[in-house]
Amino acid sequence: MKYEIKGGAFPIVVCNLTKGEQMITERGSMVWMTPNMNMETAGGGIGKMFSKALSGESMFQNIYTAMGDGMITFGSSFPGKIVAVEIQPGRNFIVQKSAFLAAEKGVELSIHFNKKAGAGFFGGEGFIMQKLSGRGIAFVEIDGDLVEYELAAGEKMIVDTGNVAGFDSTVSIDIQTVSGVKNVIFGGEGLFNTVLTGPGRIWLQTMPVVNVANAIRPYIPTGN
Repeated sequence: MKYEIKGGAFPIVVCNLTKGEQMITERGSMVWMTPNMNMETAGGGIGKMFSKALSGESMFQNIYTAMGDGMITFGSSFPGKIVAVEIQPGRNFIVQKSAFLAAEKGVELSIHFNKKAGAGFFGGEGFIMQKLSGRGIAFVEIDGDLVEYELAAGEKMIVDTGNVAGFDSTVSIDIQTVSGVKNVIFGGEGLFNTVLTGPGRIWLQTMPVVNVANAIRPYIPTGN
């Protein structure tokens, strides 16, 4: 599979496949394709369908197979970036809910629960995430722009929860409270922050969709 990511604020990824190659996607993200692409929809069993629903994805998976040399294009659903990540055995990658766009058939998408209780009870979007495993190229949607850091063992980064886009499975995640009563009441940063601890790569996004929704909510007419 050869691919090219195009576009600005609303990017697309164009995937050129040879005969027999397959791509998977969890929702209606296909925007155009050549006629020789064959689509099949599968659920993958009750257990897997339930875990997909919890992680914010569709319970069904679309599998596109190239019947000859052809092309299929996937588009983003929110202003930002499409980023390719190479998945290899033993190097899984964790992403935020609904970040997965599409992947080669060898990539497995499953639910990921944060192990620490603090992240579970107070982490919001950080509690249930998606794990990419197996082998192949996966494409992930990022809200806004992407900033990447490589954390050393024990090195920490404190992040607003909504800005966590993804991280290597070697990175641990926990929640810490904002210190100081004045900071909590008047700081406008909420009660909790996410703490990412290395070793491993972390992806941070600059414009979480929830922040955009909160910003425009006061301007949406209500009532009559």
